[in-house]
Amino acid sequence: MKKGFLIDMDGVIYGNDTLIKGADTFIKQLQTENIPFLFMTNNSQRTPIDTVNKVANMGIEIEEKNVYTSAMATASFLSFMKPKGSAYVLGEGGLITSLSQNGYTMVNANPDFVVVGEGRNFTLEMVNNAVDMILSGAKLIATNLDPSPKKQGWNNLGIKAVVSMIEEATGKKAFSVGKPSPVMMRAAIKHLGLEARETVIIGDTMDTDILGGVQLGYTTILTLSGVSKKSDLVDYAFKPDIIVNAARDINLKEVLKME
Repeated sequence: MKKGFLIDMDGVIYGNDTLIKGADTFIKQLQTENIPFLFMTNNSQRTPIDTVNKVANMGIEIEEKNVYTSAMATASFLSFMKPKGSAYVLGEGGLITSLSQNGYTMVNANPDFVVVGEGRNFTLEMVNNAVDMILSGAKLIATNLDPSPKKQGWNNLGIKAVVSMIEEATGKKAFSVGKPSPVMMRAAIKHLGLEARETVIIGDTMDTDILGGVQLGYTTILTLSGVSKKSDLVDYAFKPDIIVNAARDINLKEVLKME
């Protein structure tokens, strides 16, 4: 059976801006053996070329086709829900680019959707505007619901914190497109041309990559090089198929044999 890989980035390939030892070797192995893969990230700020350039600086050479972001998934989802619609965006870069590429118009009044992604440049006034728009009928979309890291010195709130503020102010719940939502998880394997049973997902977070993979029947690999610790697994009713210290420890031959 053919296999393909969905690979989380922060915590699997790198930590902040530092390559996790051996991750480059694992990616090179996939490329050498012509095994399809996507770097799949909830980060909606970066465009695919931003990601290509980021990992190139760490010695990993990939193409834009190897990247799938929550911004791309969100834009695709919205263009399906309402083709050539309009959006008021709390977000930057990759999100705005993806929406534009999918025929969406960015507006400052009467949008079809309010879309929340990562960013540092939107203001409380913009949040207030978003609240008014939602109360007037716009639908609230989150590119993901990643929590804040709760670490000193962190300079970017998790989207969940911003979305929670808007939800409380409007009484409306956001629809989240990013991991572990099946919207993004299924869109990613369609991008690769795979079926669920042919898909392996690698991540460092039980609540996103592993949860999403378990729900959709993917083979799941948890790396301990990022957020999750082995002791955390007792808190979950589900478990990954494989646990490794880092991507370099994945036995590719064994994974490819798995049904």
